[in-house]
Formats: sequence, C-alpha cells, structure tokens
Amino acid sequence: MQKLTKRIDDLKQRIAAWGKQIQRYTERSTRFNQNRLFQSDQKRLYKSLERPMVSGTGPAPNQADTVAFWRGLWSEPINHSEGPWTEVVASQCASITPMDPVIITPDDVAEAVRRAPNWKSSGLDGLHHYWLKGFVVCHIVLARQFQEALNQKSLPSLFTTGISHLVTKDQFFFTISDYPEFITLVRWRHKLVVCEAIIL
Repeated sequence: MQKLTKRIDDLKQRIAAWGKQIQRYTERSTRFNQNRLFQSDQKRLYKSLERPMVSGTGPAPNQADTVAFWRGLWSEPINHSEGPWTEVVASQCASITPMDPVIITPDDVAEAVRRAPNWKSSGLDGLHHYWLKGFVVCHIVLARQFQEALNQKSLPSLFTTGISHLVTKDQFFFTISDYPEFITLVRWRHKLVVCEAIIL
C-alpha cells in the first residue's frame, strides 16, 4: 500500500511538472507569435489584444448605400487650416539641423523585401513580394524610382492608391454609419523601402 501511495504521488508530481512545462511552452509560443505579428502587422496585433475576433452575424448593408455614404465623405474638398500656429512651429523648427539626404540603394530594397511577407496584399501592379525577392534585377529600378520620389518630394499617385475594405466592429448594424471602420490598404512596398532607408 505504501508503494502504491508513493507511486501515485510520483505520478501526480510528474503530471504537475508536465502541466508547468505546457504552460511555459504556451506562454512562450504566445509571446513569440505576438512578437512576430508586431513586426509584420502591428494593427492586427493590437486588435487581437483589444477584443476577441467575432464575425458579424447581422444583415449586411446595401452596397449602393455604402458606396454613396463613403463617396460623400471622400469627395469633399480638403480645407487645411493655415492658422498662426503654423508660423510659430516653422520658427521653432528653423534652428533644427536638416537631416542628411537619404540615399536608397538596391541593397536597401533587397533587405526590405527580404523581410516582407510573401503574399501581403499587392498593389495596382498585382505583384507580390514573393516575386520581388526572386527578381533581383527589379531592385535597381525600384531603388531609382524611390530615390526620384524622395528627390522630387512628391509621390506618384500609384503609391497612395489603395483598396478599400469594410471592417465590421460589432455583430449587429442598423445604418451605414454604424459601420465605423472603412480602411484603405495602400501599397505596402513604398512604405517598406522608404522606412528601411530612413532607419539605416
């Protein structure tokens, strides 16, 4: 009987140890996945931390009403306020030493594309990063185009053209304005390379 009790205690200790190992592994795996997601898609990470992902079950809005609602907002001309505070900020920034010119090289493009997700939403050209990683001859052309955009201090319209997606927040909706999130995914490539060059 004493041996049986000892054996039961031994098995309980092993089970407790395995449980602790599983708990440590789960916590470490969660941290690892969150760190990876933070590197690739911070917005999705923060959304997953805020609330559990729930798919909407309410009736979908009418497509024509949705388009008309957002077109009305986006079609309004933008009137920037050029108040006196802009002159104050400009005078305060006058003494700041300008940043050295950013030079984007093909190596910068290669390094940025190397860490990019292979199948992230493509731009107007329909070209995913997977193909850019293989076609290294494109890196020279991309570096030149990015450098020209920086030198001219203006972006081509294709850099800021994106695809709009309706993202639901709750399960039930009653009007178009109840859909608070309507996001536009712009081309990821230009942000990727320019940020890479600035960080370097």
